[in-house]
Amino acid sequence: MTLPLEGIRVVEFVHTVMGPSCGLVLADLGADVIKVEPPGGDHTRRLSASGAGFFAMFNRNKRSIAIDLKSDAGHQVARQLVAKADVMTENFAPGTIERLRLGWEDVRGLNPRLVFASLKGFLPGPYQHRTALDEVTQMMGGLAYMTGLPGRPMRAGASVIDIAGGTYAAVGILAALLRRVVSGEGGKVESSLFESTALLVGQHMAYYAVNGKGMPPMSIRISAWGIYDVFDLDDGQIFLGLVTDNNFARVCAEFGLDWNREPGLASNELRVEARDTLVPRFQAFLKDFRLAELVPRLERAAVPFAEIRKPEDLFEDPHLNASDGLVAVTLPDGREARLPALPIAFDGARLPRRRDLPSVGEHTDAILAELGYDRGRIDRLREEGAVA
Repeated sequence: MTLPLEGIRVVEFVHTVMGPSCGLVLADLGADVIKVEPPGGDHTRRLSASGAGFFAMFNRNKRSIAIDLKSDAGHQVARQLVAKADVMTENFAPGTIERLRLGWEDVRGLNPRLVFASLKGFLPGPYQHRTALDEVTQMMGGLAYMTGLPGRPMRAGASVIDIAGGTYAAVGILAALLRRVVSGEGGKVESSLFESTALLVGQHMAYYAVNGKGMPPMSIRISAWGIYDVFDLDDGQIFLGLVTDNNFARVCAEFGLDWNREPGLASNELRVEARDTLVPRFQAFLKDFRLAELVPRLERAAVPFAEIRKPEDLFEDPHLNASDGLVAVTLPDGREARLPALPIAFDGARLPRRRDLPSVGEHTDAILAELGYDRGRIDRLREEGAVA
């Protein structure tokens, strides 16, 4: 496969999730993404507890160069990298990249075709000086309110805002690269966590605009459909969403039920009014089914449903495994893990892994050689501690 971004070089000064997820999108699409790390390595490599998988998930298909950006020689290497890049990304705290003398005003003169992407907590405005996290902006933006119980806001169960902000940055970068084809010039792209959160809760803002009242948290919402719930089975749980009259009729036909002929259940609007009795009826009907029996029948009925799973169950998911939806990477201890590919296919093919997870500075020598450094100069930089 010829990948869409072959020939595009990206230099990333990033850590944790937001910045690396942007680089993952670009790297999987074929860009040569150079991950700039301090000599001791990106701190994300050492995270434990809930952060233990961050590095493994977001850093395949990248090369690593280890540079001491605070040294004069290391700073010069970084400037040379940026001068020859198509894209530079950074997601440090406000003011950090400027203190490293690698901000937009510092580097734009090095390379007029450079697309400079800054991934922050907030776009320019009254909050732009604040340091943010995924969870901070979920709380500020109302997503935690919508996810939790009344009075008990709860963040979503994945780094959805970090990944969204990184993905929107990648979209902006691609747009800037396309604009560059016409103008010949690069430019600055900005992406943020807070504004990403606002977009994700935009449907709830629109609900308020239309109805003049706020949407209650999803945990206590009044569903727009009569059957839109999780049901207990003999050996698990299943979500069933019958969002049309045809959905309801097909389930009734599949299981030999005549409920759709009852006057009080003839339309979705009537079924919503009857939820207090209809949902318990469905629960009583489904409680003795086993997943292996129920799933093929719901597939045959062609209605929306889902077995309730944990993330680790996806390692054995037959669809992901049959469709190249999982990409193999080697963990630091030598074990292999198969992690999700980008949810994109080109001409029916998923995007491949071209490079495994890099070790710290694994490609330092090769990248310096590409910049014109000979063996002697590379050795001297390493002896000085400027690179590793």
